[in-house]
Amino acid sequence: MGKSTLFNRLTETRKAIVNETAGVTRDRQYGKSFWNGIDFSVIDTGGYVVGSDDLFEDEIRKQVHLALEEADQILFLVDVKTGITEMDEIVAHILRQQDKKVLLVVNKVDNHKLRLDAAEFYSLGLGEIYCISSTNGSGTGDLLDEVVELFKDKPQEEELDIPKFAIVGRPNVGKSSTVNALLGEERHIVTDISGTTRDSIHTRYNKFGHDFIMIDTAGLRKKAKVKEDIEFYSVLRSVRAIEESDVCLMILDAERGIEAQDVSIFHLIERNKKGVVVLVNKWDLIEKDTHSTKKYTETIKERFAPFIDIPVLFTSATTRQRIIKALEEAIHVYENRKKRIATSQLNDYLLEAIEAYPPPAWKGKYIKIKYVTQLHSQTPTFAFYCNLPQYIKDPYKRYLENKIRERFDFTGVPIQLYFRKK
Repeated sequence: MGKSTLFNRLTETRKAIVNETAGVTRDRQYGKSFWNGIDFSVIDTGGYVVGSDDLFEDEIRKQVHLALEEADQILFLVDVKTGITEMDEIVAHILRQQDKKVLLVVNKVDNHKLRLDAAEFYSLGLGEIYCISSTNGSGTGDLLDEVVELFKDKPQEEELDIPKFAIVGRPNVGKSSTVNALLGEERHIVTDISGTTRDSIHTRYNKFGHDFIMIDTAGLRKKAKVKEDIEFYSVLRSVRAIEESDVCLMILDAERGIEAQDVSIFHLIERNKKGVVVLVNKWDLIEKDTHSTKKYTETIKERFAPFIDIPVLFTSATTRQRIIKALEEAIHVYENRKKRIATSQLNDYLLEAIEAYPPPAWKGKYIKIKYVTQLHSQTPTFAFYCNLPQYIKDPYKRYLENKIRERFDFTGVPIQLYFRKK
């Protein structure tokens, strides 16, 4: 039908982040999109191959309910070349009973005749249709205009100006026990904040000179309609928690090692430009030698590359080993994320490094970087002004990023580099 193609076009990626759940023949994809100044997440609910029509209908129903629970908007994608199918009618029937905004998107409409054929989808009773071709991109601009227009009407909640830390990780890595260890047993120091989103618990921590909000995706009550597919549901909640946070405490299971979903969640944190601290939980259960932590850290950075300037702590929620250190590290990363470097400092240091190792010439054209400054943004972002910005390639960008990290402490924080014409 083209859901993955549309997903890749919306997120401007060629290969979506994929989480493969064992025993289930479908992929889960989630990523970021940006249109007309608005960021939003896109989640592809995946395709289905199951044994019988009854199971098929159950799968559809379950997936649609998941989307309805979690999403602000639903894009219902249908195929103009196959026409209205029985599955389309089942999904449309469910969607008509909901109060969520549904955009009916007719795919593969790449000529005038097919645009006329698309009119039959009005009979599904979901209002206006949006004709697109996810392959060549036609119509997607109009679709995105409508998507972001609906987001503009969403009321904004007033937020406290204190750090927000999210506990994220795949199921059963010890998120709940880590939260309890961090917050301690003296529950009276904790106040629940009303008016927060339905997907996570926001808890204010004010103790020992620390004041922050903990966004906890662990141990939440299970929604009435979501009786299965907890793996995918946990991913959806993680997406929300990452978006709402400043720094993510990402928990790995020392016994199970690094799995595909860990890598997916890490790259989600990176793409959302959030700070990150990696906690390897259950370290007390591992047989260790003098090189264990070093080897494990190297493995983590190898799997999470190229963003490897990240703090890694080996913890135990049960014994509270390094739990306070984890909190201190999260605060340090939060401060790094807000850090600003004076323009004079940047230029004194970086122009010297550029002179020592200038950008490689491109087809006989020499690239000269003349000026560097840090832009005003929520995350560390640097602009390099030069004569031929289009010819600066990724290896040289990594060189400059590494130079920035060598001199200025941005541990745990993704940084962005932009090259502009001077």
